[in-house]
Amino acid sequence: MKRCPECGREYDNTMMFCLDDGTELLYGPARSVPPAVSGGALSSDDEPQTAILHSTAAPGEAPTRAQIHTTEQTAVLPRGAEAEPRESLGGRSEKHSFSANRAAKPLVVVVAAVILLVGGFFGYRYFSSANSKQIESIAVMPFLNESGNSDVEYLSDGLTETIIKNLSQLANLKVKPRSSVFRYKGREADMQVIGRELQVQAILTGRVIQRGPDISLFVELIDIGSDRVVWSEQYSRRQTDLVSLEHDVARDVTGKLSLKLSGAEEQKLLKKYTLNPEAYQLYLRGRHEWNKFSLEGLTRSITFFERAIQIDPNYALAYSGLADSYVNLGVDFVSPKETMPKARNAALKAISLDDSLAEAHSSLGSYKLFYEWDTQGAEQDYRKAIALDPNYANARHFYSHCLQFSGREAEALVEMKMAVELEPLSTLNNAELGWAYYLARKYDMSIEQSQKTLDLDPGFAYGHFVLGLAYNAKGMYPEARTSLEKGLVLAPDWLEMQGLLAYTNAAEGERTKAQDILSKALKASEGRYINEVIVASVYSALNDQEQAMVWLERGYQNRCSWMKWIGIEPALDKLRPDPRFQALARRVGT
Repeated sequence: MKRCPECGREYDNTMMFCLDDGTELLYGPARSVPPAVSGGALSSDDEPQTAILHSTAAPGEAPTRAQIHTTEQTAVLPRGAEAEPRESLGGRSEKHSFSANRAAKPLVVVVAAVILLVGGFFGYRYFSSANSKQIESIAVMPFLNESGNSDVEYLSDGLTETIIKNLSQLANLKVKPRSSVFRYKGREADMQVIGRELQVQAILTGRVIQRGPDISLFVELIDIGSDRVVWSEQYSRRQTDLVSLEHDVARDVTGKLSLKLSGAEEQKLLKKYTLNPEAYQLYLRGRHEWNKFSLEGLTRSITFFERAIQIDPNYALAYSGLADSYVNLGVDFVSPKETMPKARNAALKAISLDDSLAEAHSSLGSYKLFYEWDTQGAEQDYRKAIALDPNYANARHFYSHCLQFSGREAEALVEMKMAVELEPLSTLNNAELGWAYYLARKYDMSIEQSQKTLDLDPGFAYGHFVLGLAYNAKGMYPEARTSLEKGLVLAPDWLEMQGLLAYTNAAEGERTKAQDILSKALKASEGRYINEVIVASVYSALNDQEQAMVWLERGYQNRCSWMKWIGIEPALDKLRPDPRFQALARRVGT
């Protein structure tokens, strides 16, 4: 048998503690119960006493430390009494009263449990936050079109681009631009490898399936650091709900990344430019064609943008796309007189509907720069576009040209380098940086940059064009010819490339070859547009200043977009002493 050493109650050997006072049971006889102590005197009754906690601090103690005091009905538990027996009035040592022990032990257990729980919680928070890393960069890979129909490729590409655009508006998230991720389209590649190449912490992948009026989108968010899928989701929508699909994905991704958004960012993320699903799909098809940067692609993009506008006349983003198409056509493919005024009207309409569109302000700036030759007005529009979207590389690209024309070469290089930094895998921006070095007469740097561009994409014809310019400027004509001939294999109908090859032969002294190439280009230009400045440079290299000035004057009358470059174009250096050239440059404002 076991007995309580305090109250004397007997228990069988399976019990450990007294059910009355919680005292540990012992083998052997019970001892008599001592009287409870109260205020230094014996209690007058045998009722159990109660320990109470007060928050009054003893001298020298922290004010929050709980102290236990004795009243007439209260057993004394001095600090540390649980560890040391106190002396009774008779001088003998004794334990605390059973009632005090009974009350104190549960309190100790509760306090200890609370300390463990609280400490564990904050310890977990501390160590988990210390060991986890906030995802601050992401790449949205081109969504796969698994519909079995190449005609809806625009849908997978369009959803990708729209999600990139939406996420790019968030200040605390670095999003890789379209030019960086679309080079992986159609390639089998390990996500870890892509993550390292793009230097991002997370990758979003997706698969799009369209079956009649139904669209399914499967997405996965991959943490590159841990090499695991941290979130996946399937979205099923009708085509009539397509407008909201990419917003839902962008919203869910930001939620999974635990990004804290400002009110303005939340509005941008959820902004819908049109509620009409048909107009939206036409816009996606227009952007799909625009991204091909070809005469045919730009022409088709205009058709799609115009159809979207017919369905939704208040669709500002479609007007902005239309302006972009007309600008690109006027700079490289079609007579500026035919396209640039249309670009102006479309950009102004987009701005009137939505002043927050960086693309529209940038297009308006390009109209002013390349058609009106208004450098100051263009700079205001470019700066407005950059303020609205600091990550819009296209605005920085064209702003760099604006600074070149203003004689601010150092600033121009900074902006073009920024465009490359924003889109490091953009072959266009990398090639334009090479051209910026060329115009700044840093020919070795231009050659190096152009070679980097062609390392990114050996099939990029414009990269061969810029490399040819730099080689020509250094008098390395065989190298220039090799580069330009490669470019013509890639783009046999590009009249500017043909003109530059004619210039190379003329500068090297191969007059017959130069004249033959130029004659073919001029014949091909019947019914098509040819850049008057390129033609003038060929005649200048042939030492035919009269024809060179005729073509420059024609360029002035036709508002050739390249006329703003005549003040800094190295290929026209032979014409600079001519008073007619100097007067023309003043008229252009360069």
